[in-house]
Amino acid sequence: MKLVTFDAGSEPGLVGRLDGETVVELDVPSTRAFFERESQVGETGRTFTLADVRLRAPIVPKKFFHTAGNFREHHEDLVRVDWSHPVNKGIVFFQNVDAIIGPDEPIVYPANLTRELDYELELAVVIGKPGRFFSAEQAAEHIAGYLVFNDITARDIQRKEMESGVFSFSKAIETFCPIGPCIVTADEIDDPHALDMELRVNGDVRQKSNTARMSVSIPQLVAYHSPQTYSAGDIVTTGTIAGVAASTEDPFANYLKPGDVVEAEIEGLGVLRNTVVSWRDAYGEDEPPAEQWV
Repeated sequence: MKLVTFDAGSEPGLVGRLDGETVVELDVPSTRAFFERESQVGETGRTFTLADVRLRAPIVPKKFFHTAGNFREHHEDLVRVDWSHPVNKGIVFFQNVDAIIGPDEPIVYPANLTRELDYELELAVVIGKPGRFFSAEQAAEHIAGYLVFNDITARDIQRKEMESGVFSFSKAIETFCPIGPCIVTADEIDDPHALDMELRVNGDVRQKSNTARMSVSIPQLVAYHSPQTYSAGDIVTTGTIAGVAASTEDPFANYLKPGDVVEAEIEGLGVLRNTVVSWRDAYGEDEPPAEQWV
């Protein structure tokens, strides 16, 4: 099943499943509630043409668990260009769920905060069953599905944060968390460790890899985070692949800027497309000053 959240005319935040080019409305107020009800949800009887609705972020979780450094190639890429800090496996932190946006929603460039806006294509796992302190062997019963995540990062802010060994603010700014376009339930993915991944900026391929290159498997990651306690609908990310702008020979030629169109694609999960826009284009006014104290 491909689960979506969508707006239909004046009706916002409806939940449905995709059936080709048709959206079948489900009788549930949110995708979180869908998983809280153990997927036991009926249909309303209404259908919509996909072209006539607006897809939104497929879910807003209660908790969003980040994993960083899970693809060795990403760490090696940054070492090659002498990035300021290593990004080895085992880095975990929370994402700000208020930063979530969906497909075709704008990534707003906060020029008073950063001049180094980067992209990171990641596979994200959706938790369907609550739980805590379980093993990798038990993880499968907690995994409900998968979606595409583009981990937008302000690298200049991140370098400063990493002087203390942590980073969060650099990834948690408003609109920095695009997810979507839908949640593909686990039964539709034969092997989540064999999915091609590609991120494009204005059609130019920047990142290309496969989930087979993870250092730590999805069940291990899900189990590792479980002492923090899962709720139905929570999200766990699996780390990015090689090719981020910061790892290129000329990062400033590759960092995102207003007007760029970013397409994040994972085999079987679809394409998550977002355009970078200036603050003025997004809000119709000058960007407010950013308070600096570090």
